[in-house]
Amino acid sequence: MKQLMTLFCIAAFSLTLLAGCGEDTPAPTTEAAKPSAQTAPAAAPEAAPGKTGKVTETMDAAGYTYVQVDTGAEQFWAAAPQFAVAVGDDIVVPEGMPMPDYHSKTLDRTFDMVYFVPSVLVGGAQNLSGDVPADHPSMNGGKTAVVETTVDLSGITAAEGGVTVEDMFTKKAELAGKSVSVRGKVVKFTPEIMGKNWIHLQDGTGAEGTSDLTVTTSASAKMGDTVTVSGVVVIDKDFGYGYAYDVMIEDAEVTVE
Repeated sequence: MKQLMTLFCIAAFSLTLLAGCGEDTPAPTTEAAKPSAQTAPAAAPEAAPGKTGKVTETMDAAGYTYVQVDTGAEQFWAAAPQFAVAVGDDIVVPEGMPMPDYHSKTLDRTFDMVYFVPSVLVGGAQNLSGDVPADHPSMNGGKTAVVETTVDLSGITAAEGGVTVEDMFTKKAELAGKSVSVRGKVVKFTPEIMGKNWIHLQDGTGAEGTSDLTVTTSASAKMGDTVTVSGVVVIDKDFGYGYAYDVMIEDAEVTVE
């Protein structure tokens, strides 16, 4: 009974993380995750979704623990906010976000596939804290989170021919799919999450909900840098598991002044 309640908790936690996500929420491409063609979209996953297996390799990097899991029929990699685990431990891995050809700069290693999950159950004890690394991209129940900052935002002018951060939100429908330039200051920089660097950009415009722009890029910057970011506007982007953004720029070019 205790084990059944534990498995129910991890299922409930996963459902909480999924709340507010769209129909295109990423899901693992394993056979266990593929719905039957004759089955209507399921309401809730059963207890202990995902797969169980034994840890054959593990390592920590950038606030995450990576584990290679052997189910007896297959092996796969999963990653979750850092937790205690050892080779030989039995674990339960819930369904998560699949990241094919994922390259970890910290580990200098490319994985054919890694499933990023909110937590795991290890040997009958589970990590359900929901804690993520301090520098993880903001998660806010499916809504774009705003970073509070002490960076001086005074005197910032818009990029020539560009738009402001506030414009990105108030004019998002007309800007969607178009290439824009936005000038502002980096108020948060998070490297190497889901294969990208993440920037929170502010320019002093906008109010609550329209003042903080999320940008993904392969470029680097640091907090306080004045930068111009250029790229295509993406709206209502939902990566799943709480990574949802009203508007953002993906794979942006970043010029540091």
